[in-house]
Amino acid sequence: QRYYGPSPAEAAEAAPDPTDINGPHFDPEVFMTKVRNECPLGQLLAREAALGREIRALDSDMQTLLYENYNKFISATDTIRKMKVDFRHMEAEMDDLAANMAAISASSARVSAALQDRHRRGAQLAGVQALLRKLQALVEVPGRLRSWAGTEPARALRCHARARAVLRHYRHLPSFRAIEDESHAIMAELAQRLRTRLRCEKLDPKELTECVEMLLQLEEPAEELSEEFLSQAGARLEAELAALEAELPAADPSGTATTPPPPASDILDFVDRGSSAFVGTLCQLAGSYRAFCVTAVREGLVVAFMRWLCRTARGFADGPAERGAPAAPPALLLLLARLCLDYENSTISYILTLTDEQFPPQDSGPAVTPGPALCAEARAAAQRLLDHYVQVQGAAVAQMLRKSVETRDWLGTVEPRNVRAVMKRVVEDITAIDVQVGQLFEEGVRRAQSSDSSRRAFSVYSSSRAPGRYAPSYTPSAPMDTHLLSNIQKLFSERIDIFSPVEFNKVSVLTGIIKISLKTLLECVRLRTLGRFGLQQVQVDGHYLQLYLWRFASDERVVQGLLDEVAASAAHRCLDPVPMEHSVVELICERG
Repeated sequence: QRYYGPSPAEAAEAAPDPTDINGPHFDPEVFMTKVRNECPLGQLLAREAALGREIRALDSDMQTLLYENYNKFISATDTIRKMKVDFRHMEAEMDDLAANMAAISASSARVSAALQDRHRRGAQLAGVQALLRKLQALVEVPGRLRSWAGTEPARALRCHARARAVLRHYRHLPSFRAIEDESHAIMAELAQRLRTRLRCEKLDPKELTECVEMLLQLEEPAEELSEEFLSQAGARLEAELAALEAELPAADPSGTATTPPPPASDILDFVDRGSSAFVGTLCQLAGSYRAFCVTAVREGLVVAFMRWLCRTARGFADGPAERGAPAAPPALLLLLARLCLDYENSTISYILTLTDEQFPPQDSGPAVTPGPALCAEARAAAQRLLDHYVQVQGAAVAQMLRKSVETRDWLGTVEPRNVRAVMKRVVEDITAIDVQVGQLFEEGVRRAQSSDSSRRAFSVYSSSRAPGRYAPSYTPSAPMDTHLLSNIQKLFSERIDIFSPVEFNKVSVLTGIIKISLKTLLECVRLRTLGRFGLQQVQVDGHYLQLYLWRFASDERVVQGLLDEVAASAAHRCLDPVPMEHSVVELICERG
């Protein structure tokens, strides 16, 4: 207990006692003074004898304990000494192992770097070899073309088509330009031979078609090939028809024969030759003339016209107006948007179906433009035109509002007695736009309106400079700063995207125009400083707009939210923000 000391609990419970011979606070002087004062002589002698016996007993116990554990102490000392030696050996071995691991790691890094370098060099070598093979193939192109042009013209055309793009890309290099020039000369000779072959009267319809297809691959003019094809085909059909007519007997000059004489040959042989020769050749030629019809009619006429129409219509919205040139009328933008939308919905599919029925495309023929791709182009053009229409009309209304705010003295204005004329003009223009758009587009879906939309109060909040004054439509529990209140309201209100794409319906178009107009009014009010009557005039104008504009929008909360921001900005910019009583505002607006 003297060595380890008392436990914390015992130390906390036991008070310091200097006379406790077994306690941590034992004091011999205090103990002896207490014993001398309290014990008689006989008791002191007995206590002395008892202490002597205890001391001798303790010494004996300690000697016995030491004798019994001496060998263990010696063995433990030797063991610890050996462990220290072994530990030193282990440390040395660990150091050697760490050095070996570092050497191995360095060697591995060198091997990895060598392998990566070898791989990189191998990839470079493979790339160089591939490039050399391509260059060798390009160098051999003229020789191959020359050897195949006379015997296998189709193979020569395939070889030239593969090499043409590369030769055009590197034609700025003299060696590639020389190869390209030589190849062009060979292909020009091939085109000349094919032209000569095309004029041969002994070609059958299949050979004639193959000759024309190869000339088209050589980028020969399609119009000239079409004329030569029709000329050769017509001459061949006339020759076969003349051969059939020659087999018919001569007509009776007197005209007395009651029945036509039979042909010189058997009638069955005559019909068979007519079917297999003239009619068969006519069908083959008609089928062949169809690498012209698909390309010229479907792609060159129908598809090209639709794309030109979409591109031209979209140009009214995308193209910058020339200086002094009048802008496109809004009604034209709306009509073109409706036209492109109708093309996307039905016209394109109908025209392409009709064209494919008359001129069906071949599986092995040239690729044709799919209908969905044209429909997507028409819809994109319609969307761009309708968005531009909303921006133009919104800008026109916004211009009126901006001028009405900028040209008015909002500090020195008199107490409002009427709604300003510009607000009435805004409502009239929005109504006219509603009628115009309604003639071309569907109504659209409106959000369910509240029962008192037209009577909802247009609130103007007072600022901290005039505590206790506020509009009847808003009753705060304690006066608060208008700017802080406005920011708090924005946290819980839906974000209004002013220039978002509009949908193809009337309410979406009108909502877009209203958002642009009211956003302009808000930004203009933020830049002005208002007096008391100026704030009240904004209150009257805003309530008037709320009475009429909500019915045009897809969601009345958009109109109310923007007008609330106008009111809050006006109150924040006002030097004496005292709003007008709401009953008076309603009376002025109803009278206006």
